[in-house]
Amino acid sequence: MHILVQKFGGTSLATDERRAQVASIVSEAVHEGYSPVVVVSAIGRSGDPYATDTFLTMVRGIHPDLPKRELDLLMSCGEVISGTVLVSTLKSLGLKAVLLTGGQAGIITNNDFGDARIVRVEPAEILEQLAAGYVVVVTGFQGVTESGQITTLGRGGSDTTASALGVALNAESIDIYTDVEGIMTADPRIVEDARILDTVTYNEICQLAYQGAKVIHPRAVEIAMQRNIPLRIKSTFSKAPGTLVTNMHPDREVGTDITTDRIIAGIAHTPNVTQFKIMTTDASNKQLTDKRIFKAMALADISVDFISVQPEAVLYTVSDEVAAKAVQILQNMDFETEVVPSCAKVSIVGAGIAGVPGVMADMVEALSDAGVTILQSADSHTTIWVLVHQRDMVTAVQALHKKFKLDI
Repeated sequence: MHILVQKFGGTSLATDERRAQVASIVSEAVHEGYSPVVVVSAIGRSGDPYATDTFLTMVRGIHPDLPKRELDLLMSCGEVISGTVLVSTLKSLGLKAVLLTGGQAGIITNNDFGDARIVRVEPAEILEQLAAGYVVVVTGFQGVTESGQITTLGRGGSDTTASALGVALNAESIDIYTDVEGIMTADPRIVEDARILDTVTYNEICQLAYQGAKVIHPRAVEIAMQRNIPLRIKSTFSKAPGTLVTNMHPDREVGTDITTDRIIAGIAHTPNVTQFKIMTTDASNKQLTDKRIFKAMALADISVDFISVQPEAVLYTVSDEVAAKAVQILQNMDFETEVVPSCAKVSIVGAGIAGVPGVMADMVEALSDAGVTILQSADSHTTIWVLVHQRDMVTAVQALHKKFKLDI
């Protein structure tokens, strides 16, 4: 059995015409000899009648503090609706199709309502339906606990569902269909000559996703990487081949040119962050002070990023929307704090960065020549991050894209 996992986002399922296109893609896979497992998101986006955010707005207008268990029950409805509609569309083409919820598909999670993690997948029911010749449509974004409680998987949950099923079923590929034609070297709304990447490594796409690229959730990539299941990012509305995410080049032959020495794969950016610099001059209690700062943020459910612990200061960023809350907490703790609002993190990502001299020098030169001030920097084996004023974000992304010749 040649199993192919196909995931379709909400925009791909928003209209009759688009659902017909999705059904055509699934039908083509069947005729090519695949047994498709189709993962669906809720129809449309916020404001559309069956979108998850629309359901949430409705109940929060009645009471703003519904328990997470009940919220997960509500949020699971959107995928059930879109899955049922897609099964109907597939049947109209003469295909045998069946809908399974996340729980029926064997997706078992922990008990963290609203942001559950998959602990295992029991795919027996899927395999039975596939063996009977059915296209199996699975509701993304959801699973069940050991006791049968419905949970949702948080942001990017349908991508995570697709990857988890791909690994559990040992699929030949996991195809993520979106409204773009693949992973691009930068956001095309910022860089006009951004181009689609033919291939990227799992590590590169994980870093691009973590640093702001929104085509696929990094958790989904990490799951697929466990078994080296190829991921393909494609457009529902185009025949373009998309981007292949893998650890190896698909068509490499003996004696062919080496292409893995590409230094930079792409530029990512994360806007709307605030930088905090907290002076910690008491050397005798430095470790305790650092611990108190981050413990306070954690207890307030504030996620911190871009952390730099220095001998006389601690620097980190939070999203702009929680910055005021973080300021209040630090003031209550009597910390001397410098706050720089409206910043953006800009990142260059590439598997070839490690061990290559001059990459940081080129990055600094490009930003300096463009008049962009670097507020903070950090690096890893595959990524170099800089923090800049948000007013400079577009200039920074464009300058780096040009400097590293990503348009070629």
